[in-house]
Amino acid sequence: MKNFMEQLNRIELRGLVGSVKVQDVSGRKVARLTVATNFAYKDRNGNAVIETTWHNVSAWEGRDICPLDKITRGDKVSVTGRVKNQKYTGSDGVERSASDIQASRLQLIEQVEPMQCEF
Repeated sequence: MKNFMEQLNRIELRGLVGSVKVQDVSGRKVARLTVATNFAYKDRNGNAVIETTWHNVSAWEGRDICPLDKITRGDKVSVTGRVKNQKYTGSDGVERSASDIQASRLQLIEQVEPMQCEF
């Protein structure tokens, strides 16, 4: 028996919704949204830098997916899914590739007020 390395295609994101479009496809709803995540670091000179990355996410209604009509711009979301790469030809005839996150879990993150302690 050959020894195979376990393979895994899983991504987890927590970020802010930029845009959201919900469509009805063959009687099922699908949301296509953009989610922004930030990565903070200090450059060589010690200056703080925040790098924002935008992710394209597709989520089909179903188990582990929050109600798609409740998602709005600016919401904080948690997404678990897989990366799907696609190639397509643009209207200008140039072949392009794109990465999309296919969500298997999409949840709204509730805004929680900070706890206040009295001493």
